[in-house]
Amino acid sequence: MEISILKDIVIIFALSTLVNLVFTKLKMPTILGYLLTGIVAGPHLLKLIESQHQIELLAEIGIILLLFSIGMEFSLKHLMRIRRVVFLGGLMQVSLTAAIFFVASRFYHIDIMSGIFIGLISALSSSALVLKILQERSEITSNYGRTVVGILIFQDLMLVPLLLFTNLLGGDAMDIQREVLGLLLKAILIVLFVYVGNKWLLPKLLHVIAMTRNQELFMMSILVICLGVAWGTSVLGMSLAFGAFLAGLMISDSEYSHNAFGNLVTFKDTFTSFFFVSIGMMLDLHFVFDNYLLVLTSVLLIIGLKTIIAGATGFMLGHTFKGTLMVGLALSQVGEFSFILAKLGLENDVISGFYYQLFLAVAVITMALSPFIIQGAPRFADMLLKFNFIPEVLRKGLFPLPEIEIPELNNHLVIIGKDTSALKLSVMAKLVKLPYAAIVFDPSIVRERQKNGETVIYGDAVNEPILEKAHVHLSDVVVISVGDIIPAMAILDKVRHMNANAYIVVRAKQTEDIEKLYELGADQVMPEKLEIAIDLFTRVLTHRLYTQSQIRKITNDIRENYYGIFREKDVRNKPTLFEELEHLEVAVITVDENSEVNKMALNDSRLRNRTGVTILSIKRGKELIEHPGADTMLCAGDIVYALGTNNQIAKAREFFSE
Repeated sequence: MEISILKDIVIIFALSTLVNLVFTKLKMPTILGYLLTGIVAGPHLLKLIESQHQIELLAEIGIILLLFSIGMEFSLKHLMRIRRVVFLGGLMQVSLTAAIFFVASRFYHIDIMSGIFIGLISALSSSALVLKILQERSEITSNYGRTVVGILIFQDLMLVPLLLFTNLLGGDAMDIQREVLGLLLKAILIVLFVYVGNKWLLPKLLHVIAMTRNQELFMMSILVICLGVAWGTSVLGMSLAFGAFLAGLMISDSEYSHNAFGNLVTFKDTFTSFFFVSIGMMLDLHFVFDNYLLVLTSVLLIIGLKTIIAGATGFMLGHTFKGTLMVGLALSQVGEFSFILAKLGLENDVISGFYYQLFLAVAVITMALSPFIIQGAPRFADMLLKFNFIPEVLRKGLFPLPEIEIPELNNHLVIIGKDTSALKLSVMAKLVKLPYAAIVFDPSIVRERQKNGETVIYGDAVNEPILEKAHVHLSDVVVISVGDIIPAMAILDKVRHMNANAYIVVRAKQTEDIEKLYELGADQVMPEKLEIAIDLFTRVLTHRLYTQSQIRKITNDIRENYYGIFREKDVRNKPTLFEELEHLEVAVITVDENSEVNKMALNDSRLRNRTGVTILSIKRGKELIEHPGADTMLCAGDIVYALGTNNQIAKAREFFSE
């Protein structure tokens, strides 16, 4: 490695660390920090970077690893589900954007050929930027996320035809018929290769490698698959990034994909940072300042028109107003592949040097604004929905789900969310015939579950009419499992105002979110990562031959250390009676056959004196024994509903299960 490239890497890392430290304190996206690093260190400002070409090569590796990880997360099954979005939605978005920007270019007095070219490169959005943001926000497989990913996939597929078209505009002689036929054959070959690899080849290969229990070998094989497939598609004329995405799809359904993803995260984040730095290095601030009015007008034109066109595509695919706006804003920037086409257009004299610089300035600025635009899109949509000027057809979409009759529910369970935890909770509730209503903000999931006869409501639970439809004001338990802290807090606040007595359980990603959720009125917060860690630790203790009572005591102490203190706070200004009972919980315990209380009367068991719990009711088969008396016998298989603190319930479980 040359000393110059090593020096440049040190400069980039040092500047990125400093800038992102400030940006993190200000709660600003780190992507913006990398872009700013590139602008400052690039050839147009401080000129600190000498090996610009080598940095671009490192950036290419970053894009490959990013798209590879996206492919692993997305899976071939997800891709097949959105094939309509990919081809219909993608074609609509690209063709409409190209046509409208061609017309707009005529107002800049650009000739017809250059106008067509500008329309095409303006139609592309940034796969690397948008997919990274969606991945960080866990929205890759959300309703609007699937549409965005589908359109981005189509745009990537269009890169090769656009490269051919650019050469044609430049006057290169070529056999178009032969090129198109060759492109189709390559596409068929790639599809077959991905299918065979996903179905048979890679699962068996990864299993053989994993059985060696050599992590270094496993990691090496993953990199070989990623880079090998990317290189193969490049040889066939496709982009390296698209090849990496296909490689990720090929191993997405493998049982080892999660391990591969975990090992790649550090590499991906490191190399992806080079990509955003290299983009920032392209921006010529002198050109921007000299032509600031033209640049500003072009930026607003790009963001405005692309939002409207991509949003219209989302609307035609059936999105509601909120989904339509989020799709449009997510695709409102100019993409990284446009840089390749623009450079080729400059070399072939399709566009002039002035318009090339204008395009670079607009592209970099729109990419820099995108993290803020995507982050603010949901709140912006909610704000607009409060006004009455939005037509009903826009609010509900072109293909609204049929209204279902919600039975008159009372003291029921309400489940809000579409993640795995919420879906499994619905299955469990259905299994034990527990009355429940689910609120899901994803029409495809709602449609499928409604066909199975489930009481599922489509909509955003932030809106009170949706909560009212699920009879939240009459429910006794509400589970909020939406992941992202901002919507979780908004939903919790609405639910608590509608129902002061409901027992509300909220899933949180981070332990630092616990206090905020308790302050808004949550009765119990389940930090996702903490609970996973506790589950793993439980398995470790079980392997070490700890008894179940010891394990329950240890895990209960861990939970108390992390968030037990919040149960003692008067977060809802309850009356004195509730202040006394706030720390109590109702537990469901099954009487084990070997339990010491089996075939023993409640009075003889002395459970109240020995554990402190109060037995509320006992379910024996189909019979429910409410307010059991002192002479009520406990039998194996009985389901006991016990009231007490965590520690009291933990003690009671010891008597019932041992």
